[in-house]
Amino acid sequence: MINGPAVLVEGLGKTYPGGVRAVDGISFAVERGEFFGFLGPNGAGKTTTIKILATLLPKTEGRVEVAGLDVIREPKAVRQAIGVALQEVGLDDLSKGRDFLELQGVLYGLSRAEARTRATELLELVGLSSVADRKVGSYSGGMRRRIDLAGALMHNPGVLFLDEPTTGLDPQSRITVWEHLEELNARGVTIFLTTQHMDEADRLCRRLAMIDHGRLVAEGSPAELKAGVGGDIVHVAFDAGESPDEGVAAALAAVRTLPGVRQADIDDNGLIATVGDGGAAAPAIMAAFQDAGLSIANLSITRPSLDDVFLQHTGRQIRDSDADGDAEDRMWSQWMGVNRR
Repeated sequence: MINGPAVLVEGLGKTYPGGVRAVDGISFAVERGEFFGFLGPNGAGKTTTIKILATLLPKTEGRVEVAGLDVIREPKAVRQAIGVALQEVGLDDLSKGRDFLELQGVLYGLSRAEARTRATELLELVGLSSVADRKVGSYSGGMRRRIDLAGALMHNPGVLFLDEPTTGLDPQSRITVWEHLEELNARGVTIFLTTQHMDEADRLCRRLAMIDHGRLVAEGSPAELKAGVGGDIVHVAFDAGESPDEGVAAALAAVRTLPGVRQADIDDNGLIATVGDGGAAAPAIMAAFQDAGLSIANLSITRPSLDDVFLQHTGRQIRDSDADGDAEDRMWSQWMGVNRR
């Protein structure tokens, strides 16, 4: 039984050699049985944080407890209490699905009979019973994610860490994985999910924290965070042949002075404005673009999303940092002395 939070983080920091500050003094707690989301763009500090929580990477400073155990003083006990599924699925392609799970169980201390029984249960849970005797190398991407998830559950962990579990999956496979995670959480498993997909976090997480450049920028339930943005979101797309540099500064400045406009910014797709009343603000926003000599391809009005929450707190959208690629993974690889191709 876990005493206190399932995860407790106080003042956590991680500095890589060369002075790269990947995590900068963050603090949060995850309660038992909670589905907690950890959101941010590539390179924000998500993967570094989850590897520290899973005892795969030493912290620089701060206090970290998982399942009531200190990750530095009691790493072996922490590993027995948690399940981990990272971005890069580590599977034996020559092994059959059932054999892979049974081996995981034995490695965690289960008897062969216990491992067989548990493997059968989990294959049913993740919908892979019909392909249990096929080699893992023949599995689709979604199936590989699910067998990896099952492997992390072989020893009945109370806390499950998932790092971008649906990256690269097609929409149907993503939904299948979501359904399995919801069922696990309903059974009492605490789930800590890192993702940069806001729709995923919005559907699955009861509470979440947003991280950017190693620092927490927002924390709360999806509903609370979206309510904090307030009002409507107006998206204005530039005409396809338009050069955004011509007149865009004038249009943006004009929109920011309009009554009811709380915030306005420009991204690659056009303008995003937070307004009190979208219907009332739309004509004036269109007029500001026309006065600046810009044509509008499309204007839409929506309720705030988690993307808008991130934009409000950081001044940019999560996808704006995707060009950084796997910056955080590169830091990890360099720290470990691994050269990736």
